[in-house]
Amino acid sequence: MADLTLISAQYGIPVYILVLLIIVFVLLVIWEAIWKLLAMWKAAKKGSVAWFIVLAIFNTLGNLPILYIFIFSKKQNKNGEIRIRKIPPA
Repeated sequence: MADLTLISAQYGIPVYILVLLIIVFVLLVIWEAIWKLLAMWKAAKKGSVAWFIVLAIFNTLGNLPILYIFIFSKKQNKNGEIRIRKIPPA
């Protein structure tokens, strides 16, 4: 593993910014993993193979898993239509 001071000197970026970037990257990875696991668990529980595969392949920083959990995984009506909860305007 390269020393941060060498990378800092090579690219002219202060060490504290490199440390901050590493911390932000790790937090984003954790954020994505939590939402992805929750959405994949819900898709598997509902037997939705297509959504499970899509959620496993694409990394969207939690956007797609959040949409699946709160919008697309809602129960279907008797007609087979998906009920989407409307969010009131702010």
